[in-house]
Amino acid sequence: MFFEISKNVYWVGVKDWNRRMFDALIPLPRGTSYNSYLIVGEKNVLVDTVNPGFEAELKNNVGSIVGLENLDYLVMNHAEPDHAGAIPYVMSLNGKVKLLTTLKGSKMAQTYYKVPPDRIVVVKNGDQLNLGGKTLKFIEAPMLHWPETMFTYLQEDKILFSCDFFGAHLAEGLFDDDVEDLPVFAQKYFGEIMMPFKVMGKAALEKLKNFEIKVIAPSHGPVYRNPNKILSLYEKWVAGATREKVVVVYASMWGSTESMAHLVSKTLMSEGINVVEYNLSYADLGDLIKDLVDARAVVLAAPTVLNGAHPLMVYFLYLFNALRPPAKYCIIFGSFGWAGGSVRQIKDAVGSNVEVLDVLEVNGRASDAELAKIVEAGKVLAKKVRGA
Repeated sequence: MFFEISKNVYWVGVKDWNRRMFDALIPLPRGTSYNSYLIVGEKNVLVDTVNPGFEAELKNNVGSIVGLENLDYLVMNHAEPDHAGAIPYVMSLNGKVKLLTTLKGSKMAQTYYKVPPDRIVVVKNGDQLNLGGKTLKFIEAPMLHWPETMFTYLQEDKILFSCDFFGAHLAEGLFDDDVEDLPVFAQKYFGEIMMPFKVMGKAALEKLKNFEIKVIAPSHGPVYRNPNKILSLYEKWVAGATREKVVVVYASMWGSTESMAHLVSKTLMSEGINVVEYNLSYADLGDLIKDLVDARAVVLAAPTVLNGAHPLMVYFLYLFNALRPPAKYCIIFGSFGWAGGSVRQIKDAVGSNVEVLDVLEVNGRASDAELAKIVEAGKVLAKKVRGA
């Protein structure tokens, strides 16, 4: 399978319809794709490869046009195996092809894929390669999301090969306008992969302002032939822009903590705040992370288990701190049977990342007075969220 995205520029990647988990962490409810691109001219170039296990399909796709043995260059925008895993296969079938990558990428290619140094051409920011009628320009984009990452820009066609930046885990759709809910999946992907690197993402967008971009060709998900929409979304996300939205995240064993979470959700909604509630026992992690991308506040609630927070909350707090969502405010609730400790651990874990407006821990089920405190805390939070 292949399709032309511009004159003599082809998508030759793979649709992985059945994959349901990435990095043993990220749910893939609608699969994913490993996008590889072929540029045909006086010099033939393959931009990125595919996940291990799909080498034969890549060979067939490229072979339908020019054949792997006719490649002159192979671009490695990013060294992670879902993009670079087929490099050894391609280079074993083609003894002349040269690998184009950054200096850090060169070291990774030698370490991970055993590429001989004499088959690597190191490129740096602003370097150009004339292919005869087509010109590649290289843009270093470190920490998006590995240190060796770069973008490749096809000057004449104004195509940006952006690797993971602007990606989406989706198997369906050739182009962005084929998938109605693509922004939802793009936001999930940003939250899961790019949110911790907002500063570097902002720097990359600044670099891209110097380029006219007609097509964005990422390494996961559909190709954007209407790039302005995803560019405008990324402008907001890398800036940490938030909405009047609160994510309520809780774990509960016997219903006490859940009842408090429900009450604060109802209070916030009555104040006109957009609320998204997640029970960690069965929440979809991808959906939860997506909603953290633009939430202005979080509510964290969990019972005590052996003098600390419920393990599901501890796990979530690790991800919360690692992903660095832009939430500004937080309230914390908890419950306990014979000894407390949950809310203390939650508060210590969020540290100075957010402003903690209120903390309440109840013994057993909340009393009427404690329920009134929860309602009041919800109203205070709503006022903060509206006024931010």
